[in-house]
Amino acid sequence: MGMSAGDERAASPRDEEWPEAEKAEKLARGAALKWASGVFYRPEKLEGLGHYRRRETQRNNSIQSRLKSTVQSYLEGVSAGLEQLRSAAQEVQGVCQDLGAARWALLDSADHFQGLQQMRKLMEEHVQLASVVQVLPQIFSGPDPVVFPEPQTFPLTISLIICIYVPGANPFISTLSAGISPPSPTVHEVFSHILQLLHGQRLLEAHVELMMVEQLRDDILSQLHLRGLSGAQATVLSYFSGLQDLNESLAKQLWDIVGSSLRLVREDPVLFVTAVRIIEREEKIDDALLLEATFLPPGRPKGWRQKFYQVLQDTITGGRFHVPRLDAEGPGLAKHLAALQKDIVSELLVVKDLMVQCVPAHYNILSVCTATYHQALSSHLQEILREDLDKQGLFLLLEWALRVYHSPEMMAHPDLLPEVDVSALDPLMSSELVDQTERRYVMKVKASVFEWMQRTLEVEFKEWFREEEPETDHEGFFQSALPAIVMQMLNENIQVASLITDSLQQKIYNMALEELEAFLGRLREALVQCGKEHQQDRAVPKYYISHLLAVLNNNLALSNSVSSLHPDTACREVPGSLQAALDRMQKKATQLLLEELLLDLQPLCLQLPSRKWLSGSQLVGSMCEVIDKYAKDFSRVRKPVFTLLLAESELLVANQYLRALLQRKMVCKSREERGQLCHRLLQDASQLRELFCGLGLDRGQQSLEAVFALRELICLKDPALLSLEVLGFITKYPDVSDEHISTLLDIRGDVSKEVRHVVLEMMAQHPQALPEGYRPIFSTILVPVPELPFCLRKGKCA
Repeated sequence: MGMSAGDERAASPRDEEWPEAEKAEKLARGAALKWASGVFYRPEKLEGLGHYRRRETQRNNSIQSRLKSTVQSYLEGVSAGLEQLRSAAQEVQGVCQDLGAARWALLDSADHFQGLQQMRKLMEEHVQLASVVQVLPQIFSGPDPVVFPEPQTFPLTISLIICIYVPGANPFISTLSAGISPPSPTVHEVFSHILQLLHGQRLLEAHVELMMVEQLRDDILSQLHLRGLSGAQATVLSYFSGLQDLNESLAKQLWDIVGSSLRLVREDPVLFVTAVRIIEREEKIDDALLLEATFLPPGRPKGWRQKFYQVLQDTITGGRFHVPRLDAEGPGLAKHLAALQKDIVSELLVVKDLMVQCVPAHYNILSVCTATYHQALSSHLQEILREDLDKQGLFLLLEWALRVYHSPEMMAHPDLLPEVDVSALDPLMSSELVDQTERRYVMKVKASVFEWMQRTLEVEFKEWFREEEPETDHEGFFQSALPAIVMQMLNENIQVASLITDSLQQKIYNMALEELEAFLGRLREALVQCGKEHQQDRAVPKYYISHLLAVLNNNLALSNSVSSLHPDTACREVPGSLQAALDRMQKKATQLLLEELLLDLQPLCLQLPSRKWLSGSQLVGSMCEVIDKYAKDFSRVRKPVFTLLLAESELLVANQYLRALLQRKMVCKSREERGQLCHRLLQDASQLRELFCGLGLDRGQQSLEAVFALRELICLKDPALLSLEVLGFITKYPDVSDEHISTLLDIRGDVSKEVRHVVLEMMAQHPQALPEGYRPIFSTILVPVPELPFCLRKGKCA
């Protein structure tokens, strides 16, 4: 109780000095403001600032000198006080004895001590309050005094500091603030008021009060930081802990507003503008604190402008850019891309026409939104491409990314230009991704083309076995729908690809040629299979020859149409591998036709040579009838192929005629028989030659001239001249062999061994090379090996 009374007596003089201190401070502030306003309102007095600074420096030096003298006098007083303490020590010993006696008395009164605990806590609060009161003059009159927005906030500041350092000191605040100003609200009351403003969406007012409380907290923390009172900062932060919740509540409302910005700028732009103003205020505070770089309060920098961009970008990308459900029942991807196109254009128009007016120019809001949409679309397309898209989906994606996106229907919309320009941004799809997607599309198209071609081939194969002739065109030539179907399919895919890029068109063109080449190979195999079945039963298919002719016409149509597939009209050259496939197809069909002709000619050729034939039968006439019948069928193909068939048929007839003559030896026994043989050869060759000439095959293209040349060898009257005649013969027909000549000499029946030896030796001395373009005649004719005479070891050969 004695200590408490002493504290009251010691504190009462100081309490009496506070009104004069405040009055002095106010007068000093008023004088300073009056002098400063006079200086700044009259520019000519600014020149006296240097003089004023020197005068104030001298005054501060004088004050410091007086302070030093005062401290010196205090020290002298301390020395005197020490002397007094020595004398008091003796008195203290007496007091200790008294205290010992009092201790025993207190022990007897231990039960009464519990009632003094509350008194002890009260004493501790008084000690802490006295310490704070001693610190306050230093805080508000130091080298960096705390500055508040309004003068009347001073009592509030004192109250706040006391409440921070002295919990439960509210009963004493009224005593401390008596005579200064009316009572001010506490921090927690201010927090409640700010929260009410936030709930009422009075954001600007709430933010003003929030900034004032933050400034108060930051000023106190700054002063404590400068004086090294780091331990007290935790207490201040604990007292102002509600600021964090208020900041988060305000930020949540701001980001909700920014997230609805595209709607708000059309319906209620005031709310959006309010949010932008608050964000800009916070940015200025952040910049100022970062510029000073002396003390950074907790929670700074807030970085709300960067958060504004992030929330806006999340709003643009969230929810809209999801991979659509792709099913086979509807064009889900097409609808999704159309919706994206419509939404992006409409939202960019809102940004350009409305949002740009609600934010500062340095936000570059239109460029930011454009780049965000562009990047989000780029990532979104990559996500879609990870799905297993069919060829329609891949085509839609390529067309949309490479054509629609840059068209006047979207980013080049007249209402967006010239402010919106995506040409400076990265491509929506990189060149690598475009190439990869094009290849995927080509593979899908290839699979589809293969499937359609296989179906076409199956239908064509079935058509060959129908009980009716193939269809004809307006000129009467056999044909089928196969070339039209195949070429239309390939051409449509190439033309569709041209709508995207030239590279895709070229890829599809190359794929089309590869598939056509493979298709011709499968068609040839089907033709071979049909031929095998026909060999087993010549009545199946019924119109075998007609369908072979239709195949030849189809092959010719494909050959003539291939060049039209090339994207470059100036380049109409058919690739070598494809032309080879077309040639193989034509050769196989021609071979099958000639095999049919051969089957009908063989029974007649078996009768050559014979005595009946030699005596003048109508054997060659029957052969001409067969040839003429086939020639009429051949007329149902177009001229280039028809001429080829005639030439190949004539070569076949000449070959079979010579084969029969050379393989079935008929030896002339007399000059009359040789003459009769020569006459028959002349008649047969002439009749056949005239037949083919009548069908349209020139003599220069015919191989029957070999029959006339062979006749000349047989008709030669002087065997001694055979060597010269044979030399001319082998020069004209270089594929003739020694066996062929030996057989011809045998047919003559009058050639001696010496002449034969001379002829064969002459042939050995004059080997012949096949000239380019020569059509072999004799090389395919195998003559029988002559029987060797049986000889005894020491006897003559019979």
